[in-house]
Amino acid sequence: MDGTSTATARSLDVRQLGINPNHWYAVAIAAEVKTKPVKATLWGEDIVVYRDAAGQVHALDDRCPHRQVKLSEGAVKGNNLECAYHGWQFDANGQCTEVPYLAENQKLPTCRIRVYPVVEQDGFVWVFPGDPAIAPQRYPLPLPEWDHLNYIVSLSVIRCENHYSYLIENLMDMYHGHLHDNYQAWASAKLLDMVETGDRVDAHYEAQSYYRIDKIWSVSQLFIPALRQLHPEPLDVSYIYPNWSATLGNDFRICCLFCPVSETRTVAFLLHFTSLNAFHRLHKLPIPFRRFVKNSLFGAANKLLDGLVEQDVVMMEQEQQAYLRNPRLRNYELNPALAAVQRLIRNQAIEAIASTASSLGADE
Repeated sequence: MDGTSTATARSLDVRQLGINPNHWYAVAIAAEVKTKPVKATLWGEDIVVYRDAAGQVHALDDRCPHRQVKLSEGAVKGNNLECAYHGWQFDANGQCTEVPYLAENQKLPTCRIRVYPVVEQDGFVWVFPGDPAIAPQRYPLPLPEWDHLNYIVSLSVIRCENHYSYLIENLMDMYHGHLHDNYQAWASAKLLDMVETGDRVDAHYEAQSYYRIDKIWSVSQLFIPALRQLHPEPLDVSYIYPNWSATLGNDFRICCLFCPVSETRTVAFLLHFTSLNAFHRLHKLPIPFRRFVKNSLFGAANKLLDGLVEQDVVMMEQEQQAYLRNPRLRNYELNPALAAVQRLIRNQAIEAIASTASSLGADE
């Protein structure tokens, strides 16, 4: 980034910055995309996700070009998406393929709606809202624990009325454990070092934790506070634009997949992975039984996640409202990880602006 771009980035208000569209974003839980279309909004863009007759996932602009109504209100017909209003159908390429009342002397409309690059990976549907030519060069955040038989998965959906920057700052700041009481698996976090490289920020903390899954009885610590025994564990958190990932020791990973809706609304998917790697006898059992155990325990940590989310959302929405009342109010921040997060958000915004300008120049 040159000097002019750096100065521009510093002048941008983080609380108003949009996303860099040239990344993959999780917009839906794959298991919820069944026989009906699913709607999502990603930074002001309305998207409809659906499965065709073969089970393949597609993502289109959520509008019928006939009357501009929502295609997500319609239905899947074979491999096509049918508008609820007049029954016009569109294929996976966004082309109109059928109009029920088309006269013999009429041709199908040549209108075409936008198609998004889309993949189904690790339990989620991901779309690429930017330049389709760049999509193959970038990848969704890997979540190998989703299908791995040695991990128990829990999932909570975050819906908050605030800019996405508040949520990522909340996730990167391990000093706010004071808020969470018994919902948090660690305490007394201390920032050891931080690294900024390319499109990520890595912050390394040390924390006191009771979270160690090494014996069967140790799982009970998650539910019975009196059994918890604190010990030091490394706590590593990373903003891997546009998502977040953290590990606590060897037994815990939590990820947050961002789907920013607007300047004052954010949706995100919070994932909690509990490792069963320490239970060697479990690994020798038949795979169908291990999968049964994994599926039966899905959501085991939801009470923990939902409690954390509920408390955090209250604070983040208060931050947003304070900003809206007076954008000039200054925050007095002591954690350098948050300044790094803001630099990354600004740099990604500059990259998005530069990419758009380059694209417009190429079209002239």
